[in-house]
Amino acid sequence: MSIRDFIEDHYLHFNAGELSRCSSSLREFLDEGGRLMMTLAGAMSTAEIGRSLAPAIRTQKVHAICCTGANLEEELFGLISRSSYEEVSNWRDLSPHDDAALRDRGMNRITDVAIPEEVFRDVEGALMALWGDAEAAGDSRFPHEYLYDLLLHGGLEFDAPPENSWLMAAADANLPIFTPGWEDSTLGSILAARVLDRSLKDASIVRSGLEAMQSLADWYREDDSPTGILQVGGGISGDFAISVVPMLRQDVGIDVPLWSWFAQISESSASYGGYSGAPPNEKISWEKIDVETPRFVIESDATIVLPLLLASLS
Repeated sequence: MSIRDFIEDHYLHFNAGELSRCSSSLREFLDEGGRLMMTLAGAMSTAEIGRSLAPAIRTQKVHAICCTGANLEEELFGLISRSSYEEVSNWRDLSPHDDAALRDRGMNRITDVAIPEEVFRDVEGALMALWGDAEAAGDSRFPHEYLYDLLLHGGLEFDAPPENSWLMAAADANLPIFTPGWEDSTLGSILAARVLDRSLKDASIVRSGLEAMQSLADWYREDDSPTGILQVGGGISGDFAISVVPMLRQDVGIDVPLWSWFAQISESSASYGGYSGAPPNEKISWEKIDVETPRFVIESDATIVLPLLLASLS
């Protein structure tokens, strides 16, 4: 039985039923020529979401990504150093002293995975060469463009299968990636540190979030195809991407179409006022989607739901 058939046969009610309905609607949307933007919050790259996202990119089911800087860089970290990560299977039982012991060994924990500090330094060395060249040439690029350069031309040795990396699939396809708030990442902190210690003169060698919004506006308008958004989690990646429409309509005065399809996977509650839990009907009031826009909310763990949803598209 295929994953699609399994979902249709067994996922009938509640969040499971919502996943089934979302899957069917998304397939119809893509089959009719729609474009899909996916937004990634949380630690989806650490959770190895590339195993299911990379095939979706290669088969042109995903046409652009908006992600946090952490998801962008962690996909690279894992690709070149995954075997040096440590599994922390008893993470619920760790004491503060256990985490301090990890810290003292140079290990940085994300739930059930600990990443060695040396991984960051290995990437820093490769990026410093690119940043230095960009500074000398007066160049400025988006974060993902530097990482694409590293993957395709940097002579990196891969420690994990590149076919399981969504960033490698995106680089091969030259997929548009938009990364707001890249400063909130390890590599963003490293760039700030290299400017502070004067190894580099200016952080403007990495293009800003405002420039990313302008680039996103160009991408949104460059194609007349209906454009949908699959929001994984919430936070800046979700709100940044979806806000391009009211920005163009209300602030620029361009009559662009609203988002044509919407779904979100989140375990957050709407009652706390956070964006991650905001239901789709709230987005209607912001002129992001319309009353007739197909919209779905799957209140569950994205590391469980998203692989099923993406696999059901094939």
